[in-house]
Amino acid sequence: MIEKLLEGVRILDFTNYLPGPYATQRLADLGAEVIKVEPLAGDPARHTGIKREGTGVVYLANNRGKMSVSVDLKKEEDREKILGLVEGCDVIIESFRPGVMSRFGLDYEPVKMRKLDIIYCSIRGYGNNGDWSQLGSHDINYMALSGLLAQLKDRSGRPIHPSITIADYFGSMAACEMVLALLWKKERSGLGGYHSISLTDVSTSLMGTHLFIHQEVGEEQGITLLNGELISYGIYETKNGRFMALGALEYKFWQNFCEAVDREEWLGAHFSIRRNTNPVAQGMEELFASRTFEEWTTFSQQVDCCLTPVLEVGELSSYPYFTENKSIFQDEAGNVKVAMHGGSSNGYLHAPTVGEHTGKWLDKL
Repeated sequence: MIEKLLEGVRILDFTNYLPGPYATQRLADLGAEVIKVEPLAGDPARHTGIKREGTGVVYLANNRGKMSVSVDLKKEEDREKILGLVEGCDVIIESFRPGVMSRFGLDYEPVKMRKLDIIYCSIRGYGNNGDWSQLGSHDINYMALSGLLAQLKDRSGRPIHPSITIADYFGSMAACEMVLALLWKKERSGLGGYHSISLTDVSTSLMGTHLFIHQEVGEEQGITLLNGELISYGIYETKNGRFMALGALEYKFWQNFCEAVDREEWLGAHFSIRRNTNPVAQGMEELFASRTFEEWTTFSQQVDCCLTPVLEVGELSSYPYFTENKSIFQDEAGNVKVAMHGGSSNGYLHAPTVGEHTGKWLDKL
């Protein structure tokens, strides 16, 4: 069980849908007290997509361990209550478009007047300034602009539509990173501060190595050793149509693999190119196709060669790695949960109902 490292830190959370709630859930799992400020109808994620007992699972998956107060920020009385709540908080995180919080009188400057050392983080699609800042946007837009989406292509060169919102999640972690940095600054200096996270900029920050390589040699797909070009580092199809991921970049792992499958004659082909004219590459395809996914999975645990099964989502909960580490588990109600930080006790807490804690926090203000 990890310590509640952020115990005593109170966060006022004005975020909806995914990037912000995922960020504040990670902070809650570290022990922070998170008060989620919702409209009277609740976070729109409550009413979107697949639902469990009437509540959207996207909401349930990203808001556990928080408290909820529901208000109408168009009403001055409710805004004043929220400003009163600010005085007892350490951090504010919001994810509206630029200008929305200022219309409510809840942007950084007026909030700082109430609490000088407040830490304030905005999560934006395109940042606070410039022509792009007021445009609507979602994860696929950030991935497209940053170059990330162009790294996910099929064999014809067509970008593949991802089934996970990568930019949203990385942006969430960047927001956590900035909040923690500002908390450390406050610990040393007593000063709060403001920072705006651009989800597009965070995604682009992942492209630094790719940009450097492109500048040097014009390569668009980054480190060629890692993009599926080598026979020792790639994805192979098994006998029953499943896939295994081989990452035997270091010679010792390649040697372990070759010796375990009685193909010592392949040792010298470690860094050879995976193409039809390469007989070892063809041999690798045939070898993987000769055994089932289950057989290769057993092999991967017996031979130290950086080989792992490509698991489907439905297989994660029962896979030995996750059961041994308790990083995927079920709460008392049988809901599947993922630990944000390995061993956090907050994983067993529920997501709040709309306004569940309004009385506790606002009725006295």
